[in-house]
Amino acid sequence: MFSVGASPNTAARTSVSSLKKTKQNSRVKSGSRRNVVQTFAKKTPDGPRVCIAGVTGAVGQEFLRVLKQRDFPYSEMKMLASSRSAGKEVEFDGETYTTEELTETSFDNMDIALFSAGGSISKKFGPIAVEKGCYVVDNSSAFRMTEGVPLVIPEVNPEAMADMKIGSGKGGIIANPNCSTIIALMATTAIQRKVGIERMVVSTYQAASGAGAQAMAELEQQTRELVNDGEVKTKEIFPWGYAFNLFSHNAPMMDNGYNEEEMKMVKETKKIWNTDDISICATCIRVPVMRAHAESINLTLKNDLSEEEARKIISEFPGVSLIDDRANNRFPMPSDASDQDDCFVGRIRRDISQKGNKGLELFVCGDQIRKGAAQNAVQVAELLL
Repeated sequence: MFSVGASPNTAARTSVSSLKKTKQNSRVKSGSRRNVVQTFAKKTPDGPRVCIAGVTGAVGQEFLRVLKQRDFPYSEMKMLASSRSAGKEVEFDGETYTTEELTETSFDNMDIALFSAGGSISKKFGPIAVEKGCYVVDNSSAFRMTEGVPLVIPEVNPEAMADMKIGSGKGGIIANPNCSTIIALMATTAIQRKVGIERMVVSTYQAASGAGAQAMAELEQQTRELVNDGEVKTKEIFPWGYAFNLFSHNAPMMDNGYNEEEMKMVKETKKIWNTDDISICATCIRVPVMRAHAESINLTLKNDLSEEEARKIISEFPGVSLIDDRANNRFPMPSDASDQDDCFVGRIRRDISQKGNKGLELFVCGDQIRKGAAQNAVQVAELLL
């Protein structure tokens, strides 16, 4: 990490040692707004009854890991999936569960449902769960822009769901933002709060994990094919080669020339920050990285902010760690963020194309499956307790 005011050699040493410490302690740091995680029991008679829709998918499996690692309290756990995955055994917290088919009766007597089964499933079963008094934390895009549905990053806007608590006698839906939006706002919210942001230009470099477990497997298979045979033969997820290649995000294109992934970042940022007073544009790219997204962010600020102050306020934001060592050209990489709770920010510098101290550049990496999906959803569920 970069220590403000430190010499280059000191900064280099700090970067390496602090990164190791961060990887050991990141799950402690990122759990709350004050860098302190509440400690809960695990299975307990008075804990909420929890079900997971889409448990056999990549994010569903990560739900289980995060729930266990964060000692999320529960009295009952139910594993739900499609009819073709029903009957599979799932290990969690020392017990073996048999996956049940997701039906309209799955949410009877449930308190919290974590959804990662796709937008169409969420649209069908989310309202059914709510009618039965269950709180749904949905990882799809189905409800993100629905009026009255909170779109929440716990470190950024927990107040959006302040009146939603287990035991209130009612249910509700809370939407998990898009992974790229979460990672971008973890890096920039401290700046927005301090001086305000007038314009944000984002370029994303998105890993295979964002397209699911099958895309990750295909990238691995294509890499073998290129190394061993010199050509890509397997093209089941994308119509072109992914290994040793990059391409525009595969989300559907819109009439304005942007794809849906890019427009999600525009719309979701404004909803989460509760403002229309910001101009945003994004370019989203798939890159041949297995796990963890990276983003280059250019900001035009409403008020002056020095590089030093930017480093300070970003480093103090919960769930964020700095890797910003200019002397050794050491900045965030997807390998730093993979399987980590924190988002890693660096390359913090003044935008020399803008006058004064109202332009800022930075680079951020975050694990799409963890903070970009499962971890954020579990943090949202913690706010319901």
